[in-house]
Amino acid sequence: MEKDFSKIERKIKVKFKNPDLLESALVHRSYLNEHPSFGLDHNERLEFLGDAVLELVVTEYLYNNFPNPEGELTNWRASLVNAKTLSTIGQGLSLDEGLYLSRGEQKDTGKARQVIIANAMESVIGAIYLDQGWDAAQKFITMFVLSKLPEILDKKLYLDPKSSFQEIAQEKTGITPIYKILSEVGPDHDKVFEIGVYLKNDLISKGSGSSKQEAQEDAARNALELADWK
Repeated sequence: MEKDFSKIERKIKVKFKNPDLLESALVHRSYLNEHPSFGLDHNERLEFLGDAVLELVVTEYLYNNFPNPEGELTNWRASLVNAKTLSTIGQGLSLDEGLYLSRGEQKDTGKARQVIIANAMESVIGAIYLDQGWDAAQKFITMFVLSKLPEILDKKLYLDPKSSFQEIAQEKTGITPIYKILSEVGPDHDKVFEIGVYLKNDLISKGSGSSKQEAQEDAARNALELADWK
């Protein structure tokens, strides 16, 4: 399966000395299960490395540029490096077009794909670090990840979505949101919950997740994105 990575290199503004590093960064474990003779390893070790590089670059930047207390900086960092943010960035860089996935994973366009793209972002950071060193990885993270910080601070995206929605709902309507399970599907070890957030009897939005807490946060986050709640 031949892939052309030149588009991704143009988007990420990095020309790899060792192209195998970029290619390996986009190999999901599931692909190797179906293609055991593929010549490269999957991306989990690169992801492990890239995660550490990403966290240190972001932490150093926040420490050097903001005098805020630890708790606030921790929340800001979490908003920058979470799966949703990294997945959005990765899609903008066309990483999803370069992924090696199993046939089953190719069909999944939901949260599982979001996590795969986010992990690939970390793998690419690890690959850049190995190929060209700290400065190149720092430049990439500054350009594509830290550039999201002004929006996160302006829209207060670092706040817990349930707390934010409750605060806004009470301010606008005087009503405290309640959460109800709409469905549970899948076996106990791999269950997906769908939860609705309501103001009295009005369904405001739905969310899904692998736990009730995750689904509630997703529902609250979706509620916050509605025009009436901005």
